[in-house]
Amino acid sequence: MIPPPSLSPEEIRQLSPASVAYLGDAVLEVFIRQATLWPPRRIQTSHAQVVKRVQAQTQAYLLTTLWDELTPAEQQIALWGRNGSGRGSRSIPAEVYRQASAWETLIGYLYLTHSPRLPILLQRSLGIPFPDFVTEVTLTSQQKC
Repeated sequence: MIPPPSLSPEEIRQLSPASVAYLGDAVLEVFIRQATLWPPRRIQTSHAQVVKRVQAQTQAYLLTTLWDELTPAEQQIALWGRNGSGRGSRSIPAEVYRQASAWETLIGYLYLTHSPRLPILLQRSLGIPFPDFVTEVTLTSQQKC
């Protein structure tokens, strides 16, 4: 992946959270696609794994699962993304959409700042088992970002 110019936190805050999440979504998809290349398998199988990993329900689940492992600064970035996400699709609950947007914003932010935490969180997210069909993310009051 072509590295972006390194931006300062102040420069990134001039962007909308939705713009940072948009980039974070692309970073996530490329990372997941790379992770599904080995062992070699049919492209349809890899594609199905990618779709399952990048869907909003899974991203929301990952954020809530990793929430306590995030630094306070990373939690603030996620909050910024969640609060700036809007309503989203009618096909998923609004809270799930906001949580997924928070995760994407965090990933986009870490990518733009060339943070060493990005590969750590991405690798960590691959190791988290989750239900095959994550349809609802139940958040406790402590986990809500």
